[in-house]
Amino acid sequence: MSRNGWRKSSRSGGDGGNCVEARNAISGFEVRDSKLGEGSPVFELETADFIGLLRDVKRP
Repeated sequence: MSRNGWRKSSRSGGDGGNCVEARNAISGFEVRDSKLGEGSPVFELETADFIGLLRDVKRP
């Protein structure tokens, strides 16, 4: 786990490409763009919505 509880997607790689970070929050999860770091907008998602997001991005 990284600083402030943010976890980077395992598919992000190390080349600075499209990266997403997520962390637990009181109401579910928070998601941000890791390239922007602390300057990134943070999106708050309820647990069911976060699971739906993960399900959608895994589709071929």
